[in-house]
Amino acid sequence: MHKIKRALILVLAVCAVVWLIADPWAFKEAAGLFTVRPPAVQLTGFFAITCMSVAMLLALRPISVEPQLGGLDKMYRLHKWLGISALVVAIVHFLWAKGPKWAVGWGLLERPVRGPRPPIDNPVEQFLAGMRGTAEGVGEWAFYAAVVLIALALIKRFPYRWFYKTHRLLAVAYLVLAFHTIVLLKFSYWTSPIGIVLIPLLAGGVYAAIVVLARRVGSDRQIEGKIASLQYYPGVRALETRIDVPESWPGHKPGQFAFATSDPSEGPHPYTIASEWIGGSRHVTFITKELGDHTKRLRDKLRVGQSVKLEGPYGCFTFEDNLKRQIWIGGGVGITPFIAKMKHRAASAETSPADPEIDLFHTSAEYDEVAFEKLKADAAAANVRLHILLDKRDGLLSGERIRAEVPAWREASIWFCGPPGFGAALRQDFSASGLDVATLFHQELFAMR
Repeated sequence: MHKIKRALILVLAVCAVVWLIADPWAFKEAAGLFTVRPPAVQLTGFFAITCMSVAMLLALRPISVEPQLGGLDKMYRLHKWLGISALVVAIVHFLWAKGPKWAVGWGLLERPVRGPRPPIDNPVEQFLAGMRGTAEGVGEWAFYAAVVLIALALIKRFPYRWFYKTHRLLAVAYLVLAFHTIVLLKFSYWTSPIGIVLIPLLAGGVYAAIVVLARRVGSDRQIEGKIASLQYYPGVRALETRIDVPESWPGHKPGQFAFATSDPSEGPHPYTIASEWIGGSRHVTFITKELGDHTKRLRDKLRVGQSVKLEGPYGCFTFEDNLKRQIWIGGGVGITPFIAKMKHRAASAETSPADPEIDLFHTSAEYDEVAFEKLKADAAAANVRLHILLDKRDGLLSGERIRAEVPAWREASIWFCGPPGFGAALRQDFSASGLDVATLFHQELFAMR
């Protein structure tokens, strides 16, 4: 989370610094609302389009950025925060552009008398000036559309299959707003640091929007696999799907995830990979719990032999550190990355003294004998101490309980995957107990919207 916050602050700080360098005296002669309005409109517009452009670039899922932010899940969280920031600043921009006009129309303000505009000699500036009316009109409607689309993306009850279809339309809104920016940005800014920042951002954002609209995001990381087996665990309402993959699959580390598309109308869904990747084992396994409309239908819709498109792998939740002890915590279906890591440890060479000692805590509200016996077997084969807690039988897992079971917890890193609220509570608890959670508490932010 700290990396995401720093990245967001960095984007906003760069905007502020660039603006101050380019036009430090923009508000110096502003003596009233109508003199403040032009630089305020320019400033807020610059901030809004910058945030939108960076968000569009992140929508391409660039794997080179993953390590810098700690994984694609963190990248999508930054994408979300940038979208919200752009929305907030765009609303302020809209109010600065429209508010004074409304106040004049309502008789609350008197429009100032303007002298004749100075003649425009530059032909490019003349051309852009002739398109101001069009840019203002389409920009206003694009703003309305972006407000609605971003709001829908933030409403969790809005079905994912509709979110997948409607969210792509933000790329259209972005293209219109890029045109709006090109026409209405103060012309002298294009040769200032503002232009140096905006030109590559707009070019990259336009490219990203075209890729999104062409449905080519991640196309170079996609392969076609076939379902080899399906096993349903009724006690925990989870489906295990094993997919055979071709040689073009690059392999994956335990803890990573991939996007799977079994129904094009539903779009790709992210799932943590529950299988190891050792030698020539050319398969990927997912464990999906019946949590929403889509996952509840998978049991009836998927068939052995069916083609499934996979994209990935992604993620940095890969258990990589130099500590001698690790504590794993898997809540519900959050056990999946730990299954993959245990299978990897068991399939690798015998555990060496350098490998960390591991305590795995799995807490669940449900029980399935077959699934839990498999989990116990995986833990035994990987030399992992397994602690299974059923909510009704054992109560809720707490930081205090973990510390009691693992006296050397101060020497360990903690890897958590499960409900976000549960993870936040454990993080706060361990922080209060003196753990450096910024570097030692690793949590998968698996919400992609």
